[in-house]
Amino acid sequence: MDNIVDSLSSAYQEFIAAAAGVLEAKESSGGQKTPATDAALENFKQRWELFRVACDQAEEFVESVKQRIGSECLVDEATGSVAAKPGQPVPSGLPPISAVRLEQMSKAVRWLVIELQQGSGAGGSASHASTNAPFDARFTEDAAQ
Repeated sequence: MDNIVDSLSSAYQEFIAAAAGVLEAKESSGGQKTPATDAALENFKQRWELFRVACDQAEEFVESVKQRIGSECLVDEATGSVAAKPGQPVPSGLPPISAVRLEQMSKAVRWLVIELQQGSGAGGSASHASTNAPFDARFTEDAAQ
């Protein structure tokens, strides 16, 4: 994470320095277009792109961490791995779900989403799941219930 912060900070500093360079080149040329102002503008454009890339990388990192934390919390909650803390409400009376079962359900949901996105939600899902099954017939645990 320190690498990402350092990269973003460095890209920002270079971007600001390039912006100052454009202003200085314009001022020294009296507002006229010169090779020096063109070079300063080109440097500014490059630094802007590098800064955007650094921002995108930082955003991707933050999103991946958010997803990982969310997934870990979901698994902990579903499997009952989280003990109640003092002063917090006791978890509901729902039985915990095994991590394997949670992963199976997650995969089933992903398959259904993909099928719906491909426009085969009505006919395509019937080939994978029985309409009488409580959740998804691809998993023997569901079919046995």
